[in-house]
Amino acid sequence: MDYLETFKNSFLGTLSWTWKSILFEVPWYTNYFWGLVLISLIVWGFEIIFPWRKNQSVFRKDFWLDAFYMFFNFFVFAIIISGVYKILGLLFSDIGISATTLAILKLEQFPVWLQLVVFFVLLDFVQWFTHTLLHRYEFLWRFHQVHHSVKEMGFAAHLRYHWMENILYKPLKTLAVMILGGFEPEQAYIVHFIAIAIGHLNHSNVKITWGPLKYVFNNPVMHLYHHAYSLPEDRSRGVNFGISLSLWDYIFKTNYIPEEGGEIELGYEGDKEMPKGFLKQLTFGFSSAKPKVKD
Repeated sequence: MDYLETFKNSFLGTLSWTWKSILFEVPWYTNYFWGLVLISLIVWGFEIIFPWRKNQSVFRKDFWLDAFYMFFNFFVFAIIISGVYKILGLLFSDIGISATTLAILKLEQFPVWLQLVVFFVLLDFVQWFTHTLLHRYEFLWRFHQVHHSVKEMGFAAHLRYHWMENILYKPLKTLAVMILGGFEPEQAYIVHFIAIAIGHLNHSNVKITWGPLKYVFNNPVMHLYHHAYSLPEDRSRGVNFGISLSLWDYIFKTNYIPEEGGEIELGYEGDKEMPKGFLKQLTFGFSSAKPKVKD
């Protein structure tokens, strides 16, 4: 198959699906565009009605920048890069690597509810592991600094990240699907919407800890300390790497919640060097200058 034609078809297909989503021409339960809008408005409403940091403005610092990042990373960049991923899939297929090559677990043999649970847990672990790499290696940390340059936490900060993180996360998520025999549950949209909602809540200005379930699910208190400017010397590379689940941090001893007041400085040493505008942040991280590791 012609690779250029493959790229074009994938690009146009993703663009068409996104446009149809905006026009409500796709099934409502797979409409990620309006689903993101609805989840964002609900969590923002919680921030307005039940603010944790009461001195924080409803339109906090960089609110509109983060809102733009949500749509850029979730839709615009996804459209641009879709053709590249399609071509990579063909290249791997040409050398004998298929969706079932690394299969360890045949997920389709399980009941639907168990498929969704396994899919959710495995993908979350892959994201947790990837997140630790973003903090451990300086080359990756350069790009992750965009996310950690947030100085006031709010729901939209969830999807404020450098486009290079998409390049890293996507292949590893695909690897997780390959482990499941190349199978993604038909109802996987449920998992994706749950992950978006949890991610929004974790970055929100709302105090939620989930009680005893805090050892399973990530929460705004725990994630706030992931963004803390000051951390213990023995954990200068970061803490609380959980995405949707906190259990990985408790299992691997990367959990850290010294208090629950919420009034802490966010960012990292040298965050004043981060460009303020979106366009300049797009190219941030490619400099040969040595980045300052978060501490």
